[in-house]
Amino acid sequence: MRYPISQRAALIVVDVQPDFMPGGSLACHEGDAIVPGIRRLLDSRAFRHVVATQDWHPRGHVSFASSHPGRAPFQRIPLYGHAQTLWPEHCVQDTPGAALHPAIDWARLDKVVRKGCDPRVDSYSGFRENFGPNGTRPSTELADWLRSRGVDEVYVCGLARDVCVLWTAQDAAALGFKSRVLWDLTRPVTPESDLASRTKFDQMGVDVVETLPIAA
Repeated sequence: MRYPISQRAALIVVDVQPDFMPGGSLACHEGDAIVPGIRRLLDSRAFRHVVATQDWHPRGHVSFASSHPGRAPFQRIPLYGHAQTLWPEHCVQDTPGAALHPAIDWARLDKVVRKGCDPRVDSYSGFRENFGPNGTRPSTELADWLRSRGVDEVYVCGLARDVCVLWTAQDAAALGFKSRVLWDLTRPVTPESDLASRTKFDQMGVDVVETLPIAA
């Protein structure tokens, strides 16, 4: 990643929340390792526009294994014609684990996109929900919000590299944004997924880049 960043670029920080950190209910591998780098990036004011996504599930959400008697976390079931991974309960609305990570100063945020709010539908991407009962993926307001500010390029970081970061970056590319993933500022649920994630990014035209030391 080269500095300065284009004025037409936005940073999207995906789901940096305590429940995805080590010790959380859905811990990502080394999830806490990205916090200092994201904090420095926000403090640098390298991006004119900064958006955070926030998992924000009601209790009894359809994606929770506990909502399906006899099922265990990480099992997959059919849901609305597509495979649904069942997760441990996580990022339940108004719980500490659902907050944006307290070690980051979020004052630089321009917008927070809360997702997974519909108890019937999971939501990985900041741009669109997963498939719902009507067979479509409803859009959030994020794409329109970015376009209204002249943004045509996004940099994506956060958690998890193999789920919500992946879907957000892919949807950005599909919606016509130049999409880049800051690899060193992401971590996966399972490290074994990294090769598959890189392949999916390549197939969708998403660039995988690294951050560089930020000039003082």
